Amino acid sequence: MYAIVETGGRQYRVEPGQVILVEKLPVEEGSEVAIDRCLMVAGDDGQTWVGTPYVPGAAVVAKVIRQERGPKILVFKYKPKVNYRRRQGHRQSLTRLEVLRIELPGAAS
Repeated sequence: MYAIVETGGRQYRVEPGQVILVEKLPVEEGSEVAIDRCLMVAGDDGQTWVGTPYVPGAAVVAKVIRQERGPKILVFKYKPKVNYRRRQGHRQSLTRLEVLRIELPGAAS
């Protein structure tokens, strides 16, 4: 069974037991979070639920492993012949999640 969920402006294909890295969520480490923006859910028996845009009642329950920071990205602006140079660094805040289960409204998962 797998699902395609949307969080932080991105879409992820998730399965139970998988660990994913998403945009920072305002939850504490060790707590559970339910992502209810499921675009599609596919069952083990071949049955598929496709949302318009979301599957009603479907949710992915995940456990927050830790809050962390991504790699440093350097932003460099440059204009030739005018001695204009600006360097700036950025590290994105991220949340590492472990997918526990995929819930459907009228089916056992």
